[in-house]
Amino acid sequence: MKAAARRSIPEDRAVPKLDLRMPAEWEAHQATWLAWPHYRGDWPGKFEPIPWVYAEIIRHLAKHERVELVVNDAAAEKNAKKVLERANAFAKNVRFHRWPTDRVWLRDSGCTFVVDANRPDEDSLQPLHAVTWRFNAWAKYPNWKKDRLIGNRMAKAIKSPTITPVFNGRPVVLEGGSIDVNGRGTLLTTEECLLSTEQQRNPGVGREDYEKIFHDYLGVKTVIWLERGIVGDDTHGHVDDISRFVGPNTVVTVVEENRKDENYAALQENLRRLRNAVDQDGRPLQVVELPMPGPVIFEGRRLPASYGNFYIGNRVVLVPVFNDRNDRRALNILSDLFPDREVIGIYSGDLIWGFGAMHCMTQQQPAVR
Repeated sequence: MKAAARRSIPEDRAVPKLDLRMPAEWEAHQATWLAWPHYRGDWPGKFEPIPWVYAEIIRHLAKHERVELVVNDAAAEKNAKKVLERANAFAKNVRFHRWPTDRVWLRDSGCTFVVDANRPDEDSLQPLHAVTWRFNAWAKYPNWKKDRLIGNRMAKAIKSPTITPVFNGRPVVLEGGSIDVNGRGTLLTTEECLLSTEQQRNPGVGREDYEKIFHDYLGVKTVIWLERGIVGDDTHGHVDDISRFVGPNTVVTVVEENRKDENYAALQENLRRLRNAVDQDGRPLQVVELPMPGPVIFEGRRLPASYGNFYIGNRVVLVPVFNDRNDRRALNILSDLFPDREVIGIYSGDLIWGFGAMHCMTQQQPAVR
């Protein structure tokens, strides 16, 4: 990785003198953050089953970690409790936060939790730091003003200091779904999402600039740039649909077996890049191929259905499934990779109409000593 030029930013907004590290998703969680669904525009004509999908997700997560659940108001909290109770998903460790949101994709609108690798904050009851990226609804949608506040509210709720990434004097726009880390210093992302002029998050910020940002705020030493994401992804190339770390040196990446499919060439290029990549210590990656489901089409539009959008919780891995012949293959592959966790398929045929699944809706809060 080539060295990037030093940034010119005001002294009071400079990078904190901390050795920051973004933990890998499989490391222990204190909690998982979710926001209760309410925006019918994400699932036009299909909203009714969505709260029940959330209840199923919460039922599995709450067995092993606290669930921090964001609801719009008191009425929304009452409705959520009713659904959770009927689904046998309500638990004492589901904690509610009444904060209005535009939408519910907390992976992208929420903060990214990091730890100080060498110098924990001894004066804080919660020695985590919350990286609060700027959110602008994927540089595509107009409804983001409430969601932009969520990261800071999450941090305040757990008494975590906030860090606002700045580059050349401007807050950095970034979504959590656009990156994936191994917790040791290597990060995955895509050129389509961060370097394209379409849905451009940070005009004027280039490849080496992003690498410097990831180094300063997430403790990243090596960035692996994949080409692009899958067809139907309205985020324009989020990596959490295609390639994910499942161990310090192991990556799963989705592949399309049908050569005539419109995803085939791009996913083969991503596979090629991963096979040629090395981690922060210069070691080749172990690359495991994960199949794609058959095309999921609704109202004439192909949706971003992918088994890659799984979420790793404490003792569970939640995987979107689609009543497809490849569901069992994907679950078996992930079960082999996570022998100490229960791998659970969550039917997402309706959920994916909102262009997101397990990983898009969740944000992990690492456990700390």
